[in-house]
Amino acid sequence: MVTRIATAGGMAVVTAITLAAVTACASSTSSSTSAATSTSATASATSASASASATASSSNPLSGGGASGSVVVGSANFPESELLAEVYVLALQGAGVKASTKLNIGSREVYYPQIEKGAITIFPEYNGALLSGVVDPTSTAKTTAAVDAALAAKLPSSLEVLTPAPAEDSDSITVTQATATKYHLKTIADLKPYASKWTFGAPPEFKTRPDGLAGLKANYDLVFKAFDPLDESGPITLAALTGGKVQAADVFTTTPQIISDHLVSLADPKFNFAAQNVIPLVYKPALTSTITSTLNALSAKLTTAALLQMDNAVITDKDNYSTVAAGFLKAVGIK
Repeated sequence: MVTRIATAGGMAVVTAITLAAVTACASSTSSSTSAATSTSATASATSASASASATASSSNPLSGGGASGSVVVGSANFPESELLAEVYVLALQGAGVKASTKLNIGSREVYYPQIEKGAITIFPEYNGALLSGVVDPTSTAKTTAAVDAALAAKLPSSLEVLTPAPAEDSDSITVTQATATKYHLKTIADLKPYASKWTFGAPPEFKTRPDGLAGLKANYDLVFKAFDPLDESGPITLAALTGGKVQAADVFTTTPQIISDHLVSLADPKFNFAAQNVIPLVYKPALTSTITSTLNALSAKLTTAALLQMDNAVITDKDNYSTVAAGFLKAVGIK
């Protein structure tokens, strides 16, 4: 999950803005006319420069925060993050908050410092990845409560996290619907009678990750017959799983193909994988009671199933991000 958040490519591309230089020239036969014309040209140039600067500020994802009394909701450079930013900003606008977006900023290494200093006000994050990726890489917290407590203790004084959503974009042990039905699989523990006969697929690093094969052995006493190194919840993994090359695989819980390919993410009651709840990360000085109550109410309604459906709409069906976000808010009674 951390790798995906940090490096996945976004669907939209930040458009570069080219600023045209404004040159004012004037000539006159009298000194008074010349002075007036010069003054007019200077004012025109100043106005054009200010307009161009404002355009650049709204287009450049690192150009700074919003105007006084407004907030800026940012996103990383992958579809789900952009979608969540749209959900946040529409909910805030519906509550009367002056809010705008700066999307597709880049990886956590790029956007986190911007939130810390207030250039970005609000960001849809994932609590586990935020903790292990930047706030405290040494943390061993796994559950939602433990991860959130560690974040609260370790975040810089300028930052705060609000209530986490039930929605998670996390690693999961995933099987086909046919396999789940045939072997009555609901949790990772249910794999115990079959793992020794099955091949498991995941990215190469899963073989040595603490929450990879070693974690499955320690937490669930699972030892698979074979390990097939594939890609990270991508087309190679999905093809291997649906084609029967592997019987179980590591697939992120909001991967749209879970719907289209009829896959089942098995529950992880022993928290082999750390919690990855969607959580609002906010610049504390800009926080208001309205922002807090709005985002907390939104988080309470955001489930993994709902996020998966929205991801499927924008990624697979190519629906408009804002339209999908607005539809979700209306469905849950927020807007």
